[in-house]
Amino acid sequence: MAKAKTAYVCTDCGAEHPKWQGSCAECGAWNTLSEIVLAPASAAKPSVGAQRSSYAGAAAGAPRITPLTAVALTTEARTLTGIGELDRVLGGGLVEGSVVLIGGDPGIGKSTLLLQMLGMLGAHLSSVYVTGEESLAQVAARAQRLGLPLEPLQALAETCMERILEQAAAMRPRVLVIDSIQTIWTELLTAAPGSVSQVRESAAKLTRYAKETGTSVFLVGHVTKEGGIAGPRVLEHMVDAVLYFEGESGSRFRVLRAFKNRFGAVNELGVFAMSDKGLREVPNPSAIFLSAHAGPTSGSAVMVTREGTRPLLVEVQALVDQSSLGNPRRVTLGLEQNRLAMLLAVLHRHGGVAAYDQDVFVNVVGGIRVQETAADLPVLLAVLSSLRDRPLPEHTIAFGEVGLSGEIRPVPNGEERLKEAAHHGFRRAIVPKANAPKKGRVGEMEVVGVERLSEAIDACR
Repeated sequence: MAKAKTAYVCTDCGAEHPKWQGSCAECGAWNTLSEIVLAPASAAKPSVGAQRSSYAGAAAGAPRITPLTAVALTTEARTLTGIGELDRVLGGGLVEGSVVLIGGDPGIGKSTLLLQMLGMLGAHLSSVYVTGEESLAQVAARAQRLGLPLEPLQALAETCMERILEQAAAMRPRVLVIDSIQTIWTELLTAAPGSVSQVRESAAKLTRYAKETGTSVFLVGHVTKEGGIAGPRVLEHMVDAVLYFEGESGSRFRVLRAFKNRFGAVNELGVFAMSDKGLREVPNPSAIFLSAHAGPTSGSAVMVTREGTRPLLVEVQALVDQSSLGNPRRVTLGLEQNRLAMLLAVLHRHGGVAAYDQDVFVNVVGGIRVQETAADLPVLLAVLSSLRDRPLPEHTIAFGEVGLSGEIRPVPNGEERLKEAAHHGFRRAIVPKANAPKKGRVGEMEVVGVERLSEAIDACR
C-alpha cells in the first residue's frame, strides 16, 4: 500500500512546505506549520506531448484574454435581509453568489443573528441552516425562544461536505448558512475536522458551489485566543466578506464590523443590543457611546469618529495621576498605545504641559476601537482636563489630527462629522481650521477652527 503524501501548511498565509520548519518561508511567522494529508492523485500525470495536444484540443473552448472595455458591467442584485444594521455592514444587502465569513467569541450571538436573518428571509427566499454543533431540537428551541416563525425555517444537522452539497443541490436554496466551518469535513481527506486541510478544502467547495449556483453562503468561524479566525489564514482570502462580532464581557451591546468586503465599505459598523428575544438593532449608536454624566466631569471629551460610512459620537475618558514608578504607565483601551506616548510628547513640547511623571490612562467608552487620527485632539484635551482637574466646556466636541510640530491637521468628512454633532445638540466644536465652515457655524453650533495645539488649549478655557 502506497504511503500517504503529507505536506506542512502555514495557518497564517496558507503556504505549503515539503517538511516541517520553525518559521514559514513565505510570511515569516513562527510555529504556524501544520501537517496535512494530501489528496491522492486521481490519474497519472500526462507527458509533455500529451499536455500540449490536450491544450491544443481545448483551445477552442478555453477562456480567452479579454480587454476590460469589452466586459459588460452589471450591478450586483441585492436582497435586503430585514435587519438594517446587517444590511449596512454587508454594503446594502445580500449579493447572489457571495460567501460571507462571520467570526466572534463563543456565545456572542453569531448563530442568533443568522437564525434571525433566516427568519426574516424565509417568507420570500428559500434558505437552509446547516448545524454541525447542535441538534435540530436545539435549533428549533432557539428559534421558538426568539419568537421566529418555524414554518419557513429549514435546518440540516450534518457535518459531511458531500452530503450537505447533495441536499443543497436537491433543494436549491438561495441562502445557505454553515455553523460552523470548523466542524465540516470532506471525504476526500483523511485529516480530522477542524484541521487546516479540512477547513480549506470545505471552504473551497462551498465557495465553488456559491459561485456556480448564485447561492449566498454564510460561514460561521471559531476564533482563537488572539481573536482571529481559527484555521488557515487563506480562508479569509477565499471569501468575499469577513465580519467580526465584538462585545465587552458583561455588556449587552454587540458590534458587527466588516474587515473585508468586496461589495461594500470596509470597517463598516453595525450595532446591536442583546435581549431575551435575540439581537435588536440600535438605530442611533451615538447615544449608547456617550456617558450620561450628572454634570461637567474632568477628563472627559467627546469626539466624532467615522466607522465606514457612518459618523459616530464617542466619549474619550482620561485619568492622569501622580506616578510612584520610575517609568510612568501609559495605558489605552480602544486607542493605540504608542500614539498616546507621541501625543504626550507633543503636549509637552508645543503645549507647555508636562506629564512625564504622571500615569496616564485613556479609555474609549463603549468598547469602540478608534483607529483614525481624528482622535488626537480630543485625547489631548481629555488628558489636559484630567491633569488640571478642570472639565471642558459643556456641550463641546472636538476632532482633529495633531502633528509632531504642534499643528492641527484636517481629517476627512469634516462636514458630516459637524452635522452629526449638531444633530445631537452640541453647541460648540473645536476642529481643524481647514474643516471649519466659512460661516463659523453649523446650525446652532459654533465651530472654532484652530491651526495650532496652543490655540485649541486656549479655546477650552
